[in-house]
Amino acid sequence: MRRFFALLVAALCASSTGCSSDWVKQQVDEYRKRGQELDSQTIAAGLKQALEIGSERAAGTLGKVDGYLKNPPVHIPVPDQLQRAEGLLRKLGAGKYADQFVTSLNRAAEAAAPKAKPIFVEVIRNMTIEDAVGILRGGDDAATQYFRHHSQDRLTAIFRPVVARTTNDVGATAYYKRFVEKATSTGLVDTRGLDLDDYVTRKALDGLFYMLAQEERRIRQDPIARTTELLRQVFGS
Repeated sequence: MRRFFALLVAALCASSTGCSSDWVKQQVDEYRKRGQELDSQTIAAGLKQALEIGSERAAGTLGKVDGYLKNPPVHIPVPDQLQRAEGLLRKLGAGKYADQFVTSLNRAAEAAAPKAKPIFVEVIRNMTIEDAVGILRGGDDAATQYFRHHSQDRLTAIFRPVVARTTNDVGATAYYKRFVEKATSTGLVDTRGLDLDDYVTRKALDGLFYMLAQEERRIRQDPIARTTELLRQVFGS
């Protein structure tokens, strides 16, 4: 519409002698100023809708069975301190102990993921028009970084108890002990400073923000992912 207005003014001026290029520029600028508030509101509404859709998809995908376990980019492996021992155990044919342990860690993350939805909704509702405009004009993961800045502490506080409860329910501690017992014979085990609940919580959140960034990138770059007219209007411009 702005382009149409500018072309219309230019065409009218071309047929008269009373319009200078400065005047044309001034008229276009004034038009843009008058439309700025409406445009910003549209941008904010579109971005919030995109974030609602993207965050729901991300949390929903990860909150399903195997959402972490069989999703390579967010799969939670054994902690770094135990990876050398894991490799040796697998060579020795004792990989089932590592598999049981890793499965239990990922199940805990899958149980926590749905808890992110209400936190994301709160962040979206509190977002200002200025925030939304800045995010839209930012990089492909600008919204994800905004989420991380405004929600990570609260998500950590919510995720950790769920992870702690679930690691107990799925037997992660027992599997961990079996794994360590088997790995001790390799001489490669060092569990000093290892907090399983903290480890799973951090990895679960890393995976959540990764998936959110993927959803954000899809909506920005893929017209098919813009499933509403508002999204097409804002992200197609």
